[in-house]
Amino acid sequence: MSVEGEQSLPARVIDGDPRAVASAISLVEEGAPAGVRVVRALFERTGRAWLVGVTGPPGAGKSTLVNGLTAECRRAGRRVGVVAVDPTSPFSGGAVLGDRVRMQAHAGDGDVFIRSMATRGHLGGLARATREAALILDAAGYEVVFIETVGVGQDEVDVAQAADVSVVVLAPEFGDDVQAIKAGILEIADVFVVNKRDREGADRAASQLEAMQSLSSPPPGAWRPPVIQTQATTGDGVADLLAALERFRAWGDETRSERRCRREDAEIRRLVGEGCWSYIARAVLRPGELADLSARVARREVDPYSAAEAIVERALGRRGDAPGRR
Repeated sequence: MSVEGEQSLPARVIDGDPRAVASAISLVEEGAPAGVRVVRALFERTGRAWLVGVTGPPGAGKSTLVNGLTAECRRAGRRVGVVAVDPTSPFSGGAVLGDRVRMQAHAGDGDVFIRSMATRGHLGGLARATREAALILDAAGYEVVFIETVGVGQDEVDVAQAADVSVVVLAPEFGDDVQAIKAGILEIADVFVVNKRDREGADRAASQLEAMQSLSSPPPGAWRPPVIQTQATTGDGVADLLAALERFRAWGDETRSERRCRREDAEIRRLVGEGCWSYIARAVLRPGELADLSARVARREVDPYSAAEAIVERALGRRGDAPGRR
């Protein structure tokens, strides 16, 4: 991208130009320095969008539910952004499912922007650039941004930190396994959804979620996650879900502020870690040194703690010796 194009990109994003939004997200996905500069230029214009995380096991119907929620938001006149995190293709490295094959009903709506992102090995259910993509959509004036996780299982809890509200979607067949998986994604829910309510077991799954919550003793005034049953393919219950999300938004102003502080704390730590490693790889380690050191650790000639400590000490200029046995 030319310098002139890079300078005009933030202004075009702020104007809501979808091509500029797509270009900006591509830059941050690629990890390009220009992407960092664009996010820096946009950051003061962010913080207004409502970030809604949608997570849950594979097959629960997350994408269909996000499609229905998008339709409900558009009926209310809201501009909607969607960041849908998909599995990584083993061939291209891109998203296995693309935005061309999801949410086709909104393809011609200029006030809906949909972006599929590949995880590219990033754990926790999100892609590395998910946060930056949400910031770009925020700056572009999208009032609600849905962040849909990849659906990898019970450990995809990063969305609780990335979003203002977390929706956990389950299918009826998970009713018998609620207690088994509660230590994972169930504990991050602000709103539960039992989707595919036409299937046998939907009422049982909802009842078990309610029973699970009754076993806890939340402090007075604490939010109790509601359990909403939906049939996303027909839109049944989607308006009820959006109403529950609105209730949480009205209740949780203080909670939202705390979450955003935690989010920025985690982001600063992530960026510091990445920056430190980039410096070490560029200015501290000699070519091939990390591979040699890793091989020594694999041969048990040195432990990984000593290896890492020696690298950090060299980066800080405290000593220059290579790690040895301890």
